[in-house]
Amino acid sequence: MNETRETSGQVRIVGMIGVAREAAAASGATLSVFGGGINPGAEVPAGVDGDYILEFARVHEDAGFDMVLTGYSSSTPDGFEVAGYAAAHTTNLGYLIAHRPGFVAPTLAARKAATLDQLTGGRIALHIISGGSDLEQERDGDFLDHDARYRRTDEYMDILRRAWTATGPFDYEGEFYRLKGASSQVHCFQRPHLPLFFGGASDAALDVGSRRADVFALWGEPRAAIRERVADIRSRAGEWGRNIGFSLSVRPILGETEARAWERAEAILTRVQDATRGSIVPGQPARLQSEGSRRLLEFAAQSDLHDERLWMPVAAASGAAGSTTCLVGTPRQVAESLLSYYDLGCTTFIIRGFDPLKDAREYGRELIHRLREMVAGRSSTVV
Repeated sequence: MNETRETSGQVRIVGMIGVAREAAAASGATLSVFGGGINPGAEVPAGVDGDYILEFARVHEDAGFDMVLTGYSSSTPDGFEVAGYAAAHTTNLGYLIAHRPGFVAPTLAARKAATLDQLTGGRIALHIISGGSDLEQERDGDFLDHDARYRRTDEYMDILRRAWTATGPFDYEGEFYRLKGASSQVHCFQRPHLPLFFGGASDAALDVGSRRADVFALWGEPRAAIRERVADIRSRAGEWGRNIGFSLSVRPILGETEARAWERAEAILTRVQDATRGSIVPGQPARLQSEGSRRLLEFAAQSDLHDERLWMPVAAASGAAGSTTCLVGTPRQVAESLLSYYDLGCTTFIIRGFDPLKDAREYGRELIHRLREMVAGRSSTVV
């Protein structure tokens, strides 16, 4: 699951696993599988259920997912531990660990990730997220403002790469980090190092991600907007002599017929609206400093539906807290929509549903193999 997998005719499918079974009241309309108060309403119970983690991971492995994402918030279980536990009980599934700079020294984070990459035979990637809520960051003791967080992320990712690839001790002198004689006896199993995903939508984020990331993570926006984003980020990366990949996060809602898919989507929306009523301000991002959430809410205000089947009302109902835009239709129709994004340069898709276990199984039966068949022999504009 290293960088060479993002080539012509190939696609990488990423799901997401949680740590505790969702409450019955949220079943079928779950916004967050990791909890932590990030998504208003429909939160998962507190605690860690090891059996559920393994069931969740094995369902994804059996369904044909390449990787699963482990989430991050200021109150949820540690993604490194969750990924390590699940990886020890699975064979091929990769783990994309969400990680926020600022709370673990970058040299230590590099050793932790490289150690896990070695122990799993190259099944680890990091998803670097700088944070879109001042209030949430402050719960972990981080009082930097939005732009300062991205400057810190820039240094953090630079140090990660150096720690993974340096052949000897190195020094570092930055705004946030100062190192003297840093070195690591453990390098990544993957070469030259494990993949670095990156999320963010502000101008500061675009600069940092284009300079440091292997894969720039985008939320599900209309195709015209994704085309502009990909072109902008590729141009910025080109100024640094770099190529960069892209992922797209979206929630498929499938039905045997298109009418059944839309019926299901409306039922999910009603449940989400009930769960979030009174907990969000209409039109205001749930994460107040999140430019990505602001963009999704703007698209939702323009229209409920973009392109053929990009559906925005769940984003509007939840303050666009995370991946909340949907592709609604039959499995073939949704696969065709994903293929359109592939043609724009998105060769990784992060997908999850509102009924986490059931939807992961359904994606394996109905969606993933269709998309792989469509992509086979096709070239994405990113390569």
